[in-house]
Amino acid sequence: LIQVYGQGGVKFQNWAKTYGSSPELYFQPTSVEEIQEILDMARQWKKRVKVVGGGHSPSDIACTDDFMIQMGKMNRVLKVDKEKQQVTVEGGIFLSDLNIELSKHGLALANLGAVSEVTAAGVIGTGTHNTGIKHGILPTQIIALTLLTASGEILECSESIHVDIFQAARLHLGCLGIILTVTFQCVPQFYLHEVTFPSTLTEVLDHLEDHLKRSQYFRFLWFPHSENVSVIYQDPTNKASPTGFHIWLWDYAVGYYLLEFLLWISTFVPSLVCWINRFFFWLLFRSRVENIAISYKIFNYECRFKQHVQDWAIPIEKTKEALLELKAALENNPKLVAHYPVEVRFARRDEIWLSPCFQRDSCYMNIIMYRPYGKNVPHLNYWLTYEGIMKKHGGRPHWAKAHSCTRKDFEKMYPAFPKFCSVREKLDPTGMFMNAYLEKVFY
Repeated sequence: LIQVYGQGGVKFQNWAKTYGSSPELYFQPTSVEEIQEILDMARQWKKRVKVVGGGHSPSDIACTDDFMIQMGKMNRVLKVDKEKQQVTVEGGIFLSDLNIELSKHGLALANLGAVSEVTAAGVIGTGTHNTGIKHGILPTQIIALTLLTASGEILECSESIHVDIFQAARLHLGCLGIILTVTFQCVPQFYLHEVTFPSTLTEVLDHLEDHLKRSQYFRFLWFPHSENVSVIYQDPTNKASPTGFHIWLWDYAVGYYLLEFLLWISTFVPSLVCWINRFFFWLLFRSRVENIAISYKIFNYECRFKQHVQDWAIPIEKTKEALLELKAALENNPKLVAHYPVEVRFARRDEIWLSPCFQRDSCYMNIIMYRPYGKNVPHLNYWLTYEGIMKKHGGRPHWAKAHSCTRKDFEKMYPAFPKFCSVREKLDPTGMFMNAYLEKVFY
């Protein structure tokens, strides 16, 4: 018998400090046996269990008042298969560490989200995505995983074994069990050439097809209360000449502090936000900028500072209509203010049951309200307006972000929702892995 010690009095907070909880016991296991012990204890004491990785989700999806398991010590690379270009890792490894490890073997992940301080198991827990219409969300890069269930059983899952559990676990919401290992399909290491240039909303929406064809990882930022758009093309290149230090210095050092200060002032005079959005476009985004670096350095970018965020996926053909509706809503309601940017990204359809891109190419529309110096900015009306537009166009919310949907909504949105529910009920009949967030989803 291994003695497992949980800490009391630990306060968990997510990265944005918008959600938190006080787990009764907090564990940092170093082996599968320890996790099995924790689950035994949870069964005996009738406690729920929540696993947390980087704590990056801007919602309460990882919160619990019972047992919390932080997987940070289970972070090894278990196997690199250079021939198949596959890597198997423990669920608790940060992608930031994995990127560096893969690089040593001449490999890389084909696509990454904005942040790499997230774990391999967490990325598939919530369906992390980036952009690129030829690329699916990050879980589509997963070809196998092992799952520890509530009963203590270990299941190997892939396209050929436990297929149903595999399709559920590739976007698992933390409710099926504990992901112990993950196998990624990688690609040979590559450099990315990033070009950022100014445009207008009308131009981008009228020529969306062209932009999608022209760049493999295309996205754009729209500056609310204006026509301003910053277009970002990222494409693989053979040239490896890193550039862009002075821009970084100006952008992050000066731009960051100035933005936070101005947004803080705008909490007293909300009408300043229109001016701030335009000023920052002029300051940082009005000229064409190029940069070349190893792929993961281009994929990852600063989230600047604490924020509230919403991100829904709609069918790609609704992009123009939905964005113009959001623009009109802001114009028709002077009380609504929206911080920049509204980030618009694209992802390929997939067959993962709870993927927002399930069976349809999608456009993700990410809206943001910063919290300057941690101050809360009124955002509820903007949120409701945005959600209304997204729902009307058949949207599905990003699982990691705050949203107001319930089981009824999900049953409409996801054809495979009943299938997921039946797998969940089989694997976790007593609801050991449930929490307040998941109750809204499943009950």
